[in-house]
Amino acid sequence: MKNVAGLTMLDRVQTSIHYSFRESSLLLLALTHSSHCNEVSGTVGHNERLEFLGDAVLELCVSRFLYDFFPEFREGELTLLRSRLVSQAALAALAVELKLDQALIMGRGEEEQGGRARSSMLCDVLEAVLGAVFLDGGFDEAERVVRKLLMPKLREVSAEPHDKDDKSRLQEVTQKLFQDRPVYVLKGSLGPEHAKRFVVELVLPDGMLFEAEGSSLKKAEQTAAAMALRVLIPGS
Repeated sequence: MKNVAGLTMLDRVQTSIHYSFRESSLLLLALTHSSHCNEVSGTVGHNERLEFLGDAVLELCVSRFLYDFFPEFREGELTLLRSRLVSQAALAALAVELKLDQALIMGRGEEEQGGRARSSMLCDVLEAVLGAVFLDGGFDEAERVVRKLLMPKLREVSAEPHDKDDKSRLQEVTQKLFQDRPVYVLKGSLGPEHAKRFVVELVLPDGMLFEAEGSSLKKAEQTAAAMALRVLIPGS
């Protein structure tokens, strides 16, 4: 009964991702969280290595189809689109859409703590599945699957306004690059009360510092964010 249920679950996943595995054991591995191995003796492996591989496969596939799809876009615009497409929130939502949350094999403790709904875990299992597709079918098949799954999302994110303020754009970029947010620190103010200038220091998650000033705290922060974006995304 368990084998039948397992096959049914694997079949559903293969249908949802538009790919049939030659080695179904790879898909089973991609769906297995380490917490299951910790609780169930005899379990062979979990999906962390596949997640590592799938992350790289996903980034390359997305970078390539953005390069092909938007020949007029500069590097900064392509980077921003990619960060929207492969953000943790976007990938977690796609994993739920594909019902990977239901197929995820995890330990009872992790289940009780809400692991099946955790964005980081959903993002990881999707990347692990893509890593498994790459090992099973090669890069061309992995790229086909990524395009099939993400092309509809591309239309959504490319329709979003590109004139977001620099602080918002910087937050998106640092979330992708460092999985963390920038920090703004008010260092002080200059000049008389009626013409005060505010000095802000921006600290990126990697420790890089930028200092800027403006006629208001908001303007100083925006200026610092623009400076950081020019360094992180040349041409932005």
